[in-house]
Amino acid sequence: MTTEPAPAATAGRRNDLDWVRVGAFAFLILYHVGMFYVTWGWHVKSDHASRLIEPAMAILNPWRLALLFFISGVAIRFASDKAATGGSFALGKVKRLLVPVAFGMFVIVPPQAYLELRFKGEIPADIWAFYLRYISFESSWSIITPTWNHLWYVAYVFVYSLLIVPLLPLLRRAALALEPQAERPGRAGGLPLLVLPALPLLFYQMVLAPRFPTTHALVDDWANHASSLTMFLFGYLAAKNGGFWRAVDRALPLAGAVSLGLAAALFAERASRGGMAVSRDHLMAVGALRVIYAWATILAILGLAQRYLNRGNAALSYLGEAVLPYYILHQTIIVVVAYQMIGAGVPAGLEAAIIIVATVGGCVLIHEFAIRRSRWLRPLFGLKPTPAPLRAAAGAAPAPAQG
Repeated sequence: MTTEPAPAATAGRRNDLDWVRVGAFAFLILYHVGMFYVTWGWHVKSDHASRLIEPAMAILNPWRLALLFFISGVAIRFASDKAATGGSFALGKVKRLLVPVAFGMFVIVPPQAYLELRFKGEIPADIWAFYLRYISFESSWSIITPTWNHLWYVAYVFVYSLLIVPLLPLLRRAALALEPQAERPGRAGGLPLLVLPALPLLFYQMVLAPRFPTTHALVDDWANHASSLTMFLFGYLAAKNGGFWRAVDRALPLAGAVSLGLAAALFAERASRGGMAVSRDHLMAVGALRVIYAWATILAILGLAQRYLNRGNAALSYLGEAVLPYYILHQTIIVVVAYQMIGAGVPAGLEAAIIIVATVGGCVLIHEFAIRRSRWLRPLFGLKPTPAPLRAAAGAAPAPAQG
């Protein structure tokens, strides 16, 4: 008699992956706050910036976005299966992804670019003069404008979604063909599941990454495209594959052990290295370990979520809708608040707490009282039209008192 848990639902909504998606975006907010404090390049920098938290940040780097692309692939599988035609699916992605990217580039992101250029001393304080130059594709600045900054992830998911439209019948057949392969005992659990999917990712790391540094600029980001699109397709093919999810459960102990072991090793390596230069061979070896660590961590997260988070509730329903608006808003709030902290003499711990509270609070308040209740703002942030109960509640609300 087997002791394996039943796999998460493969025909309906995946509550476990919804929880993972919410958690991954929450980590992303904290990560972007952390970018204010490390020595790596970012839009603005704290007076307290140092290498102190860089080893911890480096532990999140290998898997945080790969996990999101995997989950996006799962979501696209469910969305494409529900669409009547490839054309209707593509139109839906234009509305839910392209519109928010365009809106974000011209409304949400410009404050980030303005404050970055102010921080670098490249422009005067006149924000309106800056914006006119920003929308005119100014080429004399150190940054490209208009820019999508953190919205590159949404833009990439949109492009990948359109790329697979003509391949949808082939991908569905491939997903069905993989089902019996995943069901074979011993073939898709444990070590094979940990190693085989990581092989193409290792190839990209060893061959493409040294030649094509990550740019997030779409047209020249080939190593990043290769790994991100592969994870996207992994998610698409795995979404409804019950055998894959049973294999994930069987692989959980091994994946968890490998993830924790490599996390400790990579943390120690980064902490001991400090700012010292290392050889190319050393970097290649570390890069290979980071790939294996990333895939093991993703498998462990998926396995744990499947076992313990495969249930929905009102909080998940609310946060599941709020995630994209929070994502669109969060980095602009971080940059705006963080910029005010520069030179203010606030201790590092208090400064970070102020930025985190302001960012989370700003996202919550703007989403709840502006975006969520507005038929005009919802589509600009990738949300579906206002649900009828919410419209009714808004219409029944008493008029505010006049002062």
